[in-house]
Amino acid sequence: MTLTAQSLLTQKSQHQVTALSDADVQQTLPLVPGWALEQGKLAKTFSFEDYHETLAFVNAIAYVIHAEDHHPELVVTYNRCIVKFDTHSVNEGRGGLSINDFICAAKVDAVFHQTFS
Repeated sequence: MTLTAQSLLTQKSQHQVTALSDADVQQTLPLVPGWALEQGKLAKTFSFEDYHETLAFVNAIAYVIHAEDHHPELVVTYNRCIVKFDTHSVNEGRGGLSINDFICAAKVDAVFHQTFS
């Protein structure tokens, strides 16, 4: 199966022990526009009108994050939320990026576009 932005939305996160190669990360990154690599994590900043909207976003993605059992680092401020994904279980516990990070990034984007755009 060829990986597409749409196929990321239909996949379910599964336990990963092998990280994506650098080439795989670079090939998959364009499927999640606006996301970037920051210190080994897949990261994106979402902007909002106010704190209420920011918290509404955090609550909206909480369901998706819980259902995927793949929890990001969240930095929440008055009108922004920075979401950072990585997979702790890969590379013999040293961490890295897996397909789960891209699956969840696509799903977080879908929540944002459906609710806040």
